[in-house]
Amino acid sequence: MRFSVTTPLPEPGMTLLREAGTVVVPERPPDLAAVCASGEYDVVVAQLTDVFDADVLAGARLRGISNYAVGYDNIDVAAATRRGIRVCNTPSVLTDATADVAMLLILANARRCVEADAFVRAGRFTGWEPSLLLGGDVSGASLGLAGFARIARAVARRALAFGMTVRCTSRRPSTSRVSSGWTGTNWSSGRISCRCTCR
Repeated sequence: MRFSVTTPLPEPGMTLLREAGTVVVPERPPDLAAVCASGEYDVVVAQLTDVFDADVLAGARLRGISNYAVGYDNIDVAAATRRGIRVCNTPSVLTDATADVAMLLILANARRCVEADAFVRAGRFTGWEPSLLLGGDVSGASLGLAGFARIARAVARRALAFGMTVRCTSRRPSTSRVSSGWTGTNWSSGRISCRCTCR
């Protein structure tokens, strides 16, 4: 198997590719149309920034395009299919990472972390005060999730661990379990109301 890797992957990705065949990584961004049409490669391992539209794929002689991303909107799948090129992606690989970042943002907002960081870096901290950058609790707070697919369920599991009340809405009823004894509660409303405190 011959691989053209548009951008080096983190390990163990490159090692796995080398074990599966010959790997070529260009020194600068490749001309994708030329790489695809060269006949030198079976698979192009691409990034979401690499665009494979119908023009790029017009003369392609590949067996596959493997996208190092969850999404694949950078690839004209219909054009690839017409040429017999398989398109692969990495579904679900970022579910936990995205849910972690969602909780990071919830906690950072509640506890005023970004503001506190800037406050200290600016040399404004002179000592403890009872209400200085106090923030608020997430425990007991409610979290509303618009949708209840993989990422929302992962966020819900984390929020429940922090003692939050979780509510969600979805186009389709969900019976997906988030944790033992809890399933998604679906509600719908004609509007969504958000309340934020900005400082």
